[in-house]
Amino acid sequence: MIGPPSADCQSTPTVRIIRPNPPWHSIAGVATYYTKYYARGRLVDSETNHDFPSTFDGLLQLVKRLREPGGCPWDREQTRQTMKRYVMEECFELIDAMESDEPREIAEEIGDVAFNLAFQIQMAKENGEFEESAVFGTVVEKLTRRHPHVFGDVEASTSDEVLANWRQIKKTEHGGNKGTLAGVPMSLPALAQAQTIQDRAAGMGFDWEDQEGVLAKVNEELGELAEAETPQDREAEFGDLLFSMVNAARWMGIDAESALRGTDKRFLQRFGSMEQMADADGTTLAELDLEQKEALWQRAKSAAHAE
Repeated sequence: MIGPPSADCQSTPTVRIIRPNPPWHSIAGVATYYTKYYARGRLVDSETNHDFPSTFDGLLQLVKRLREPGGCPWDREQTRQTMKRYVMEECFELIDAMESDEPREIAEEIGDVAFNLAFQIQMAKENGEFEESAVFGTVVEKLTRRHPHVFGDVEASTSDEVLANWRQIKKTEHGGNKGTLAGVPMSLPALAQAQTIQDRAAGMGFDWEDQEGVLAKVNEELGELAEAETPQDREAEFGDLLFSMVNAARWMGIDAESALRGTDKRFLQRFGSMEQMADADGTTLAELDLEQKEALWQRAKSAAHAE
């Protein structure tokens, strides 16, 4: 979803049309489809005044039209602050689509993220802050500068060498007065934030010598959690335990955020199966005792492994 459908937007005259199947074979085709047949949850006919190019520039034109007088009241009311939740939601929906590895869903969610980016650019243009050329010019210049092994004469034959160069170049940017961890986004999910912090600290040589030391630290933190006496101490020690476990994941080449999301997904699927099994037996999960619930859990787990 791009944002909540707005009843106010329904005031614009529409033409009901027979929609063809989306051209899923290309992202450009998908963009054309959505700009042609949808605008904020209403059907529109591209032969009126909604035939936008299937490019990012076309998306910018669409957003501009939505924000203009006579456009959509909901879109015109939005600010950077009100749009933050939609940016976050769409990014997570894109991650969900990527995990499903379904091209149709990925293409649609990329479009929704692009819409939010176009929305931010349009608001900046309205405020006289910057144009889209500043957005793309900045990132092109930055990525060119950070890839001297591609666009310059620096040698880097391995990923580790590339990352070392990248970190060194970043240190010289913005006047060279930013600390190694200064650029870690504070709005990242906690597990992802912890792993980013640890990656950057390790890049400066602040790391364990071997995996055994990392696992020993996990056990140490687990012991300290067991000995904590006050709620405040337990919360702090639990945080330390999570941080050390994320570090263990990093050493094992595991993305901690993805690992936990995978576990969440498996639990959701198995719990749903338990409810279906209970219903098939003529009862509900809530009516079963713990031993019966455990038996259903094992059945659901075995069924999942058999798939």
